[in-house]
Amino acid sequence: MSTVETITQSIPSLTLRNKSDEAESTKQQEEPYKYAHLLPVFPKDEHYPPLTPFEHVDPGHRALSHPNPRAFLDNATSVIDITPRLGTEVRGVNLAELDNDGRDQLALEVARRGLVVFRDQQDFIDRGPEFYREWGRYFGRLHIHPTSGHPEGVPELHLVYRDANTTYNFEQDERITSTTWHSDVSYELQPPGLTTFFLLSQPKTGGDTIFTSQVSTLSRLSPQFVAFLKTLKAVHSGFEQAEYSRSGRRGGVVRREPVQNVHPVIRKHPVTGDEALYVNRQFTRRIVGLKREESDAILNFLYDHIDKSVDNQARVKWEPNTVVIWDNRVTAHSAIVDFEKTNERRHGARITPQAERPIPALDGLEL
Repeated sequence: MSTVETITQSIPSLTLRNKSDEAESTKQQEEPYKYAHLLPVFPKDEHYPPLTPFEHVDPGHRALSHPNPRAFLDNATSVIDITPRLGTEVRGVNLAELDNDGRDQLALEVARRGLVVFRDQQDFIDRGPEFYREWGRYFGRLHIHPTSGHPEGVPELHLVYRDANTTYNFEQDERITSTTWHSDVSYELQPPGLTTFFLLSQPKTGGDTIFTSQVSTLSRLSPQFVAFLKTLKAVHSGFEQAEYSRSGRRGGVVRREPVQNVHPVIRKHPVTGDEALYVNRQFTRRIVGLKREESDAILNFLYDHIDKSVDNQARVKWEPNTVVIWDNRVTAHSAIVDFEKTNERRHGARITPQAERPIPALDGLEL
């Protein structure tokens, strides 16, 4: 039998709070949690072999030949671009009922807009783990995270979790901000493409997610500098994330040995052809072939550019029953942990299909 670490909810320590907050906290403690079956566990004897390469066929390719590649939005009651450069918010479309054509069109729309936010998706969220698996496999091979929690018996579902007493997230308390821009598990040989995320429980306010368009961040750089960046490739590493768990945090398990891989600094999307910056503070470590000071100077400039380019960013404010879908190949994102003193729960689930090995924007660049 597996040794499993589970989460139990206890009464938070006393703080000065208004009566409505106290009533909500008492309600959460007394009522059975609807999504208790999706709470994170960390089996100590769960181990997986290294990932092997596979051929990825992006569903968005098929939508390019459809008469109307946006037909899945025809019955939407509202379609609003969040910003001109990134993100669209949709109401009136039931993701759970999309047929294969609709899913293909969804993949293309997410690739083009980078981020699509679907409201009123209780049907999708409540269909449960087998539906989540089927949904994710349509878009690629499902990734099993090497260190995060997952529901009992559902290793393909990556969970984020924080409440009044516990956090099972990758959080660095010694930093002055919780913002950590990243593209999910970019250290894998074939990192994720279309990614689906939703919250099962959330604070009344706070806990937003911020996204940036790596297509737009790249477009703001000078052509001469972009031409130079296209010749570069960088190391992305999962070792630090694994050590974080081995130190006893986040559940304390490493179920697959960490890896590092080399990716182009600028990659090309296989469907749209868009070129995007592909470095991030969390997982990119150094530029291959450059001396440490040279590599640090370039990467720190790019990180600073990503951090400060608010004109390329979109912030998602969570509403109940929201499903957010983004393309990890052309965006970066960060959770915003600004609710830690409210003693509220934030419990989310991510379905993470892998995609192709990043394609260099520069033809002939050897990885």
